Amino acid sequence: MDVPGTMRAVRIAEHGGPEVLQPSEVAVPAPRAGEVLVRVAAVALNNTDLWTREGAYGRPGDPEALSGWRGPLDFPRIQGADVAGRVVAVGSGADGSLLGRRVVVDPAIYDSEGPDANPVGLMGSERDGGYAEYVTAPAGRVHDVTDSPLTDDQLATLPTAYGTALGMIERGRLGKGETALVSGASGGVGLALIQIARARGAKVLAISSGSKTDAVREAGAHEVLDRAQDVAEQIRAVAPEGVDVALDVVAGDLVGSVLPLLREGGRWVVAGALGGYEVAFDVRRLYLHNAQVIGSAMHTPTHFGLLMDLARQGTVQPVIAATYPLEQAALAQEALSRRGHVGKIVMHP
Repeated sequence: MDVPGTMRAVRIAEHGGPEVLQPSEVAVPAPRAGEVLVRVAAVALNNTDLWTREGAYGRPGDPEALSGWRGPLDFPRIQGADVAGRVVAVGSGADGSLLGRRVVVDPAIYDSEGPDANPVGLMGSERDGGYAEYVTAPAGRVHDVTDSPLTDDQLATLPTAYGTALGMIERGRLGKGETALVSGASGGVGLALIQIARARGAKVLAISSGSKTDAVREAGAHEVLDRAQDVAEQIRAVAPEGVDVALDVVAGDLVGSVLPLLREGGRWVVAGALGGYEVAFDVRRLYLHNAQVIGSAMHTPTHFGLLMDLARQGTVQPVIAATYPLEQAALAQEALSRRGHVGKIVMHP
């Protein structure tokens, strides 16, 4: 396939506001040994894009330090973790059968090659990502979804949001018939949690704002709780037996107020801090009830493989909130930061 020498991309050369997102003309990256080159059809936005751009992740011992996902960034950096597209070139030693196939890229950089490896880096943070017409990726992290009934836009929403959701659900061992509590339910990860938990046969309680209740219920929530009201009181009313697994991307005050409502042996899985990273709770409610607090960063290779099976089957149906051309990356990130939408925002290079 013919590949041009240059491409359009949006890069950041420093941490800051949306103004640091700079449209650029750059060289098309050449796939190295074991890599493929993907022509990007769609790239989805995530909160990690905002936090990486702002340097909001902090570092161990210095929570206010400007930092990317797992440490200082190498600038300039092309953002964008979530890519769907087609393979247009392969490097030496890469699987040539991928050429021309429609694919989704697993954006995680893992600490080992094993099936249960932990993510220690992220495309768009620790390596260049999909805010561009082309992106390289290791061939082993590229998944063929040519026959999926999902659109390219829907496929692009899967890696971070649905990967994070499936990782949370797997690490929290959510089973059929259990009660799951989902915070931040109208966001990309929240909607993914609802859909996957519902498919698992769980009873889903979702926390959202009043204006988004219908959309959250349509995604599959059995009960929608208004975050502006007393959440603990609402849980007691609709699930007096308690919660088996909390799937939480908000943290903050929610943990202290709702942790006592976990059932015996309950699990509280945390994968975000939209409500604040400082948390206080009564530790007696943890050890006296054999509860667990579990940190969950994205997914393992095994989790991502399960997610791609769901994509090929069309088991999940991602909701697209809005689309933007690549040149409007700053506007797209501003829209994401306002959190007025339901579903995922996607850009088209």
